[in-house]
Amino acid sequence: MFQPILDDIKRTFQSGSMVSKLIIVNVAIFLFVLIVGIFLKGASPETYKWLFNNLAISSEGITVLLKPWTLITHMFFHEGLWHLAWNMLLLYWFGQIVGDFVGDSRILPLYIMGGLAGIGLYYLTAKLGWIGSSTALGASGAVMAIISASAFISPNYEMRLFIIGNVTLKYIVLFLIIWDLVGISAMDNTGGHLAHIGGMLFGGLFVYLLRQGIDLADGFNSFFAAFGSVFSRTEDKKVKRSPLSVSHKAKVTKPASNRRMKGNKVSDEALPYQEQLDRILDKIKESGYDNLTGEEKEFLFQASKR
Repeated sequence: MFQPILDDIKRTFQSGSMVSKLIIVNVAIFLFVLIVGIFLKGASPETYKWLFNNLAISSEGITVLLKPWTLITHMFFHEGLWHLAWNMLLLYWFGQIVGDFVGDSRILPLYIMGGLAGIGLYYLTAKLGWIGSSTALGASGAVMAIISASAFISPNYEMRLFIIGNVTLKYIVLFLIIWDLVGISAMDNTGGHLAHIGGMLFGGLFVYLLRQGIDLADGFNSFFAAFGSVFSRTEDKKVKRSPLSVSHKAKVTKPASNRRMKGNKVSDEALPYQEQLDRILDKIKESGYDNLTGEEKEFLFQASKR
């Protein structure tokens, strides 16, 4: 039973998307801490506390200087099942959108830098006395950066939400901002909500700079490529760096005589590039990314690298 699961995980790390890899890493760390905690919480609570303090990040600056790795580990560490599940679902939904539009190679840099921006605001407010001595953990700041980036890339992109129906990304992000502001006002998990805000601000900045031709992911990916990181994806190593331009033009209908016919259907192979891209974007808007064919997903992936 376990071997097929391990084979799937190995296959994902070889050819899967960065979003899938991040989800696997988060779940693996959660399961490790969960299993270790079952034995340590009763037998050696102090040892579990030591493990916790070496994965989560403290609001005390001196502690971070002594444990600099917690700047990264905290954003992969969850204790609660629902906290993990909610973050991973959001990462899966919105990470696919960002990856499709700006390239898979930018997901990890955005995740890490968004998490750091979130914890940066958390520290700033701790020094201003808004929050007392505390610890922070979870991928929320990093995930919020990805959600915010998706809205800045394509604000009118629609997602179908349970019960509510179709909602554009700009209103989803607006709701999340209001939610966090209400949480801060009520002094409920203030540090966590501030980290969310920090992540969202960075997501917007990341896309803004990308449109100006400044790719913050460049240096990050070069660093990991130098060490042959498992996160580096072969297809994205030669991504053309250019200012981000996302557009969705109206579909142009051309006579069928100008296209190759397969039975009673028109082959996409003969469609002009822009028309084929518009058709795929229309399909995503109407029925979602998961309903694309393998060829359509590959075309969209290649389009993100142009």
